[in-house]
Amino acid sequence: MNNTMRLYLHRMQAMDSALCVSVSHTNQYRIIRDVFRAVSRLGDGVFWYLLMAAIMLVEQGEGLKPVLHMMAAGLTGTLVYKWLKLKTHRPRPFQVRQDVWVVGKPLDHFSFPSGHTLHAVVFGLIAIAYFPVLAFLLIPFMLMVAMSRVILGLHYPSDVLAGAMIGYLIVHCSFLLV
Repeated sequence: MNNTMRLYLHRMQAMDSALCVSVSHTNQYRIIRDVFRAVSRLGDGVFWYLLMAAIMLVEQGEGLKPVLHMMAAGLTGTLVYKWLKLKTHRPRPFQVRQDVWVVGKPLDHFSFPSGHTLHAVVFGLIAIAYFPVLAFLLIPFMLMVAMSRVILGLHYPSDVLAGAMIGYLIVHCSFLLV
């Protein structure tokens, strides 16, 4: 890697880190901390499992295809993000910087990419593709899950962006196969 590229990457990492610190300090406000902690907890899978159950209940037999699609893409997302975390070994922001205010405990050790964001994008976009009327609910929820990861001090903004991009690619590829 040449010096220009190293300098660019160093600057990007410094901006990513500084933004992470600033955003994590918003969790000093109880309402922000509590709302985004709850959103993050729902983003662990609870919301998506309830959505799939609701689809099956409401749509009955017609709900099977979108639910299986969501499950297959979700499993793919899990395999991809776990592999990337093991390959990159990026420490979480609070492990590197004392000035990141962390709320809660991470589900795993490494930061890159954000699995919560990846899955929010995967499940949300697939559900919206089958049921566009859900967009008014799912788009804000997907954005809040992504924001929660940085606000709670558990991820850098670039982890969240990468998770969203990978999630989108998984969804795009999954529709090519369906």
